[in-house]
Amino acid sequence: MNAPQKLCCALLTLAATSAMAQTNYPDRALRLIVPFAAGSATDSSARIISTQLSTQLGQQIVVDNRAGAGGAIGMQALVKSPADGYTIAYAGAGPLAINRSMSANLPYDVEKEVQAISQGISSPLLLAVSPTLPVKSVKDMIALARTRPGQMSFGSAGNGTVGHLAGEYFKALSKTDILHVPYKGGAQAAVDTMSGFVQFLFDPTSSLAPHITSSRLRGLAVTGSKRIKPFPNLPTVAESGLPGYEVTTWGGIIGPAGIPRPIVTRLSEEVQKATKSALVVERFAALGTDPLGSTPEQFTEFIRKEYLKWADVIKRAGLKQQP
Repeated sequence: MNAPQKLCCALLTLAATSAMAQTNYPDRALRLIVPFAAGSATDSSARIISTQLSTQLGQQIVVDNRAGAGGAIGMQALVKSPADGYTIAYAGAGPLAINRSMSANLPYDVEKEVQAISQGISSPLLLAVSPTLPVKSVKDMIALARTRPGQMSFGSAGNGTVGHLAGEYFKALSKTDILHVPYKGGAQAAVDTMSGFVQFLFDPTSSLAPHITSSRLRGLAVTGSKRIKPFPNLPTVAESGLPGYEVTTWGGIIGPAGIPRPIVTRLSEEVQKATKSALVVERFAALGTDPLGSTPEQFTEFIRKEYLKWADVIKRAGLKQQP
């Protein structure tokens, strides 16, 4: 056998081996990187979906929390992983859409190094105010803020978080002058809102629900397009005084770029199936969260639109990129 024939045989063997590996996928445990700490809202959503996904795939999915730098540490670990479908991640608005406009030196490129697989969830935030604030509706709060320019403040889990940008978006649409106070986490922001040190905050339902139920905070509205099951009496921000306002926090399954298309398709279909399962639907409904799946193309387009939306909010708010 001459050299060209040997090369041809080698290539055919490699192609056959690759095809066999894809056909048998998955034949071992998967690693799911979560770029935030255990117990965070992102982590909780990732574990709900991954538990069902593990059952469907017949393989263990090991959650690997890689917290730090607003999700950048976990994302960097993902894009440096082999593109074989055995290392995937669960990430949302911060790492995939917001950080690109907030950080000048991200160690990863979403468009070039990340493969979108399927969106997993979409969830509104809650707008909650301090019980000491004399308002009962979004209209009341806007009216009060306009009489106190620069005197009211809102807290968030930190600069560039969805809660922070939800507040900046609120300021822009309501034409109010309100101070942002960043914290190292949503729990600290909630505590200071309860005491009246800051007047309000936007945060996930799972975080604020206990405080609203116990009346330590007063819920005013939800930021999505519709009311939610846990708080059916809370209107949306749009229907209660600020038309056009809509903010959601979301997450989905991604992988490093270069994963073979058959594996991407298989994973996407399994995630879509998982988000329709009775157990997943029930667990997310209790949190006011909508489980939903999508094709890789749909998720890619959704990420692009979210990036453009938040880039505009960040620019209009005059927020500076962090080094």
